[in-house]
Amino acid sequence: MKHVQDIAQRLAANVEKVIIGKRAAVDLTLIALLCRGHVLLEDVPGVGKTTLAKAIARSIGCSFKRIQFTPDLLPTDVSGVSIFNQKSGEFEFRPGPIIANLVLADEINRATPKTQSALLESMEEGQLTVDGITRPLPQPFIVLATQNPIEYEGTFPLPEAQLDRFLLRITLGYPAKADELAILESQRKAHPIDALEQVVTIEELQQLQAEIRDVYVDEQIKEYIVAITTATRNNSDVYLGASPRGSLALYRTAQALAALQGRDYVIPDDIKVLVKPVLAHRMIISPAARIRNIHADELIQQILSQVPVPGARAGRRYERQQPAVAQ
Repeated sequence: MKHVQDIAQRLAANVEKVIIGKRAAVDLTLIALLCRGHVLLEDVPGVGKTTLAKAIARSIGCSFKRIQFTPDLLPTDVSGVSIFNQKSGEFEFRPGPIIANLVLADEINRATPKTQSALLESMEEGQLTVDGITRPLPQPFIVLATQNPIEYEGTFPLPEAQLDRFLLRITLGYPAKADELAILESQRKAHPIDALEQVVTIEELQQLQAEIRDVYVDEQIKEYIVAITTATRNNSDVYLGASPRGSLALYRTAQALAALQGRDYVIPDDIKVLVKPVLAHRMIISPAARIRNIHADELIQQILSQVPVPGARAGRRYERQQPAVAQ
């Protein structure tokens, strides 16, 4: 997996020319790219959510479209519409901005649920159906959606069905003092994204996406993943736990994280790192727990402390079982 690690580091280093001091968020976004998954960037305005999406698109050289979600946005403004051509006497399809490799759904929670639902088929099946005609979307197809978790006036919270389609939920947070000073200096004359160059091709990305599927996941690790997701469903403070799609997301992202670190196998620490960004947004906290100000992040930490770690021994670290296939 050294090949995957080298290309991913090259891509991350290029993005960090624009997104300074947020390597963890950049790596999580790259994990979503490798897994063909969608990302929900949830943070306050001005921390670089839109810039991160643009930097990823420029670094890969893929087609990029931005949709500004507003209350008056219609589903056809996203998917496209068929228009009657008087010269030919036939309807012609005018594609919407959803038809691109990387789509930035900016402030997705400001659109009505009807418009939000225009993304559901595309995000899950990689296709688009308009007027009864199904059209495949370009591959890779990835949605990066942003939303402000603080301001709720005039917004429409995403339904559980749509939240579950996001592979990861990522927050950037405010930069450290030194990083913010570096941001000021980097934009003294012009924005660095204007000079950002492509460092990875779409073909290379698709090759990496195929290679991470070969990362070995031990049976004990699989049981660990299922035990964690099952615990979210059996917790008294959780109204609705993570679905099997959450288990699969944890499985795939762990493969990608292992590959980014140059390993061809997954360890329990990979799972622990990814549980929060993968499962927190898939859990609905019960009303009684919300009254007690209990959050999904706290429950995940509680679950991780209760679920036994596979292969754990007193005074010993996890030891990987070599798969017979890899010998």
